[in-house]
Amino acid sequence: MQVASGKVIAGKVVVEGLSLAEGEVVTVVKQDGEPVVHLSAEEEAELLEAMAEADRGDTISAEELFARLSRPG
Repeated sequence: MQVASGKVIAGKVVVEGLSLAEGEVVTVVKQDGEPVVHLSAEEEAELLEAMAEADRGDTISAEELFARLSRPG
């Protein structure tokens, strides 16, 4: 599965950066307005640090994430 964002242009969904084969079936999820997110000061600091880590490339693979999530305790 791949996730991509796009825009509706001339009544068609246009997705940049993702190659789709002619006739391929896709699922489109429309966002209803801007979601409201309320964060505490601590949560905001944690989010900003996580974004900085991602910008530095300090990430883990999806496989490692799922392995960590499935570990007990």
